[in-house]
Amino acid sequence: MAIELKTGFSCNVCGEHHDVLPLSYSVKAPLAAAAVPVDELEQRVVITPDQCVIDGRDFYLRGRIPVPVLGLEESFIWGVWVEVSPKDFIRTNDLWNAAGRETEPPFRGWLNSELVLFGDTINLEVSVQTQIVGRRPHFTVVDQDHPLAIEQSNGITIRRAEEIAEQILHAATL
Repeated sequence: MAIELKTGFSCNVCGEHHDVLPLSYSVKAPLAAAAVPVDELEQRVVITPDQCVIDGRDFYLRGRIPVPVLGLEESFIWGVWVEVSPKDFIRTNDLWNAAGRETEPPFRGWLNSELVLFGDTINLEVSVQTQIVGRRPHFTVVDQDHPLAIEQSNGITIRRAEEIAEQILHAATL
């Protein structure tokens, strides 16, 4: 479900008023899956909306990097994929529908989604925190000096959310 601000915004790139300001963007599959040749996908990749396994040895979880938006109760959400260890993937899968799974200790993951607005994000280490049943895990960027971690820690303004929308909506023209 996309999160959006219904007041919209005036775009500095195209000069138009967009009716909604998106407060979430997501990546549909791990970057590693895109590296698999199309004719090999069925044999090598098992993917659901929340989990992916490539070649039976590389394990990925879909989750959220929440970023507070100053002045709003809702967070801005980056929907991304992280690679996790086989042990953590199996544990997460075992607890997929278990009440209380959110009390599990966090574990390490590495981003496998490219967020070009922040430079190189591939293999950026994150802490993975399981959420209640029905919610995707939350990821916290470990490197506190990384621009994404700074925004996650300090929050962003609505104007910054507008800048992100401008960059994503008009990527081909920038």
